[in-house]
Amino acid sequence: MLARTSLAIELTRRAGAYIAAAMGGHRAVEFKSAVDLVTEIDRGAQSIIIDGIARSFPDDAIVAEEDVGQRASDGPCWYVDPLDGTTNFVHRLPHFAVSVAYLEHGRPQAAAVYDPCKDEMFTAERGGGAFCNGRALQVSATQALAQSLLVTGFPYDRREHIDAYLDYLRLFILRAQDVRRYGSASLDLCYVAAGRFDGFWEWKLQPWDTAAGWLVVEEAGGSVSDFDAGQYDAWLPRILATNGHIHSQAVAVLGELSARTQVLSAP
Repeated sequence: MLARTSLAIELTRRAGAYIAAAMGGHRAVEFKSAVDLVTEIDRGAQSIIIDGIARSFPDDAIVAEEDVGQRASDGPCWYVDPLDGTTNFVHRLPHFAVSVAYLEHGRPQAAAVYDPCKDEMFTAERGGGAFCNGRALQVSATQALAQSLLVTGFPYDRREHIDAYLDYLRLFILRAQDVRRYGSASLDLCYVAAGRFDGFWEWKLQPWDTAAGWLVVEEAGGSVSDFDAGQYDAWLPRILATNGHIHSQAVAVLGELSARTQVLSAP
């Protein structure tokens, strides 16, 4: 196991324990926007992770959710989401995670996503497979979109563009077996890797939301791309992740709406 993988596992577990201990307590909630929340627990968990990385790998760059304005370098870089699912946490809904990824040249090499509520640790190394609590992960074998269970989320600008986002949801509800919305993109991706979902799509996620789960999905045998099947980049505004078998079918559905949703491509 790579040293950085071991560190990611250690730090996500420590941050997760810190978050779990605060679950259910009174929170001082701030609003980055009308629907985008942050608490002192987000910041405290982030400090645990950043301090741990800085001590072990002081020359590595770090891009973290609660540090505004950072941009990744092409060299060694970490993407950190200290609490993915803050709204769930604030409402005492036990579904959130800590997500940490290590990247080189924009490609994830090591990843850890920890769900402290279920004590599930999802890990991956490039070329080394994906695991949950040490058990190898494999995407589902579902072949048809019509038999697929999908998951999605709505971006923070949903009040401005709700009709466009609902168009996507409507089409997939009609074409798939069903669609869920859980509120933690990193876990959505890991659940695709674990075969719990067959596919996931979402607009306007941030790189710290997707980088770790991206690697977990690929190492579990799945596919991750832009909506048009182009190569994925964590800074892109669109992500599609599937078991691979239904990928082209999902791309076709997304393509039906592309001409009507150009407005969503703006930041």
